[in-house]
Amino acid sequence: MKPTTIVACALLGSSLSFAVAAVPREGGPQQAQQMEQEESVQPVSDSWITTKVKTELMAARGVSGVEVKVETVNGQVKLSGEVDSQEQSDRAVAVARSVKGVKDVDASALTVKPGAAR
Repeated sequence: MKPTTIVACALLGSSLSFAVAAVPREGGPQQAQQMEQEESVQPVSDSWITTKVKTELMAARGVSGVEVKVETVNGQVKLSGEVDSQEQSDRAVAVARSVKGVKDVDASALTVKPGAAR
């Protein structure tokens, strides 16, 4: 080998070592912080919001998630259907508002069943 080839290989090897050392390790604090920042700026889709609100309503105590319909347009959630009481209506609105990406909740089409406790 020529001396210039040996020097070039040595320089290349040390450059690669430096490049590998500069890469953050998987799962490190820098990567976790970067991922959190990326997650917070990504917009949440309307279909994701609708699914998440419906799921939360189904899991919530004191709310009939089956009876409440959910629609989302540009982060604006509309709840409709019938519930057994005003408390259930209020709880459904609170659950919907707690979901990431929800800008506002319209519950004007959510009614209390006739003859139910108000």
